[in-house]
Amino acid sequence: MSVKKFGWYYVVIPLATFFVAALGSLITSDGMPWYATLTLPSWTPPGQAIGVAWTAIYILTALSAILVWQHFPRDRTLALITGAYVVNALLNILWSAVFFGQHNLARAVDVAMLLSLSVLVLIILISKHSRFAATLLAPYFLWASFASYLSYAVWRLNGG
Repeated sequence: MSVKKFGWYYVVIPLATFFVAALGSLITSDGMPWYATLTLPSWTPPGQAIGVAWTAIYILTALSAILVWQHFPRDRTLALITGAYVVNALLNILWSAVFFGQHNLARAVDVAMLLSLSVLVLIILISKHSRFAATLLAPYFLWASFASYLSYAVWRLNGG
């Protein structure tokens, strides 16, 4: 049995994931006073549940990315998948900025849908090489899809 050497991606991917989570959390925290004024659907999960869900999603996403870097051939496909992860991270931060920072509910719905689509694209690209790494992203896709619908419902309830 061969042992793979320790790769840079074991450090960089978790750090990048932490950065995305921390920046989104900072933007969200700043927008909480405004968020408290919104009318929310009765089925909106409590804040603690949302925090737990996102924490799990970030961990699973980092593990998926590490598996991709660890096992995928260094070719155009890996470059495409890396780009998709970066776009996904940017959309993740952008949603927080648009919803909690700009208070733009209509645009937040659009960004949330793009975020869901970006996760689906990642799953499709990764599944061709690793079902396990792709499966790790399934909760993210489900949660992002739910969050898209929740964003839409909040927009509708607040004048959309």
